[in-house]
Amino acid sequence: MLQQRSLLVLLFLGWCTSANAASTGLDLTNSLAGWFCVGLFVIAYAFVMLEEKLHLRKSKPVLAAAGIIWVIIGWIYTQHEQSALAEQAFRHTLLEFAELMLFLLVAMTYINAMDERGLFNALRGWMIKKGFTYRQLFWITGLMAFFISPIADNLTTALLMCAVVLKIAENEKAFINMCCVNIIVAANAGGAFSPFGDITTLMVWQAGKVDFFTFFHLFIPSLVNFALPAAIMSFFINNKKPHKDEEDLFLETLTYKEGAFPILFLFLATIASAVLGHVLIHMPPVLGMMLGLAYLKIYGFYLRKKGIVDLKNAEQSASDFMPKNDENPITKVPLPFDVFQPLARLEWDTLLFFYGVIMCVGGLGFMGYLTLLSESLYGNFSHTVSNVSLGLISAVIDNIPVMYAVLTMAPDFSQGQWLLITLTTGVGGSMLSIGSAAGVALMGQARGYYSFLGHLKWTPVVALGYVASIYSHLWLNASIM
Repeated sequence: MLQQRSLLVLLFLGWCTSANAASTGLDLTNSLAGWFCVGLFVIAYAFVMLEEKLHLRKSKPVLAAAGIIWVIIGWIYTQHEQSALAEQAFRHTLLEFAELMLFLLVAMTYINAMDERGLFNALRGWMIKKGFTYRQLFWITGLMAFFISPIADNLTTALLMCAVVLKIAENEKAFINMCCVNIIVAANAGGAFSPFGDITTLMVWQAGKVDFFTFFHLFIPSLVNFALPAAIMSFFINNKKPHKDEEDLFLETLTYKEGAFPILFLFLATIASAVLGHVLIHMPPVLGMMLGLAYLKIYGFYLRKKGIVDLKNAEQSASDFMPKNDENPITKVPLPFDVFQPLARLEWDTLLFFYGVIMCVGGLGFMGYLTLLSESLYGNFSHTVSNVSLGLISAVIDNIPVMYAVLTMAPDFSQGQWLLITLTTGVGGSMLSIGSAAGVALMGQARGYYSFLGHLKWTPVVALGYVASIYSHLWLNASIM
């Protein structure tokens, strides 16, 4: 069933880069090579869905599929003496991915840097110290995911909140599964009303379809999408307090390291740079983000130099009180900050997965499938029905290729319809664990606690929130529809 749905999505996916290519390139939609590439992508995505069972990282099959698809395209276009056209299409698709990847690279580096400085451990310690019940933890982690994801993006927010739940409720499998579902719904909903909250909203903003502040029209619909399922699920929680062990007592004493809050401030300054650069001088947001990476590297240089001095002073002080034969005095001074450590800890598998999916979709689009689907989808149905349907499709396949396809086709949407497709693709993926990057990531992080079937149990409740959020948007934002 999932593979059949993937095939339908895949056919839809085929129209992206081809919105321009179909008129100048070769129509390969009815060729053996075209159908082979379609089947290859279906198989690759089936492997992605089975990641939990096969323990095969999701980036590997889509990377292989992307490479083979573009090799086939290159070979066919070379036979028709149009190799330059294929090369241009590949470079265009690669450039679009590069902008997204660099944007995410900076955002994730900042999150990892704040994690290294102990900001999130201090948060975990505070939550343990307060002695919240499971129901309170369910709501607190959900609300934090909803309000953090607009800044930190839904993927990294979900990973952080999941780490908190895994630490506090280590042996409560049913509760952890429910919390993971709630966190995914909250993070995806929170990410839908901010250009920084999800890759799909970032794509829409970078493409100039929706202004920065217009995204906030989706705040109430997004809140409805999170709050309604959470309210229903909370009734099924055993409202007791988690058991504390010795490690929990240790976590209660944790504090953040020097530089935690300055790095948080620099992250906000980086976001401001990206927004102002896009609004005032019409440069891609990635320019402001890369400038923000320079902020972190310069401040990291200061932290490292100061840390080296502090470490030497501490070691000298310790040596004055330790026996001369003790070559490894123990100090409480943390190791100096190294900005390349947060870079190394990025979710590279996820970033490479995005590359594979976008390049696969770009290749299929260049073959002509996206034009074929766009004509049947938006030509035969209203924009509202089509956009709601695409949100349902994003529950089966990641919302990134779905949004990438829509943007490349560039339909004649009103601001309200662009907001609707942003909302539906952003929160529609919450209905299944494989429908969003946050869900796929948590299946790996909380393996043994959170699974595809564990999420599927709550899909009807999440779908109720999906429908309610759409009606909220259509009602509240009727003037721009």
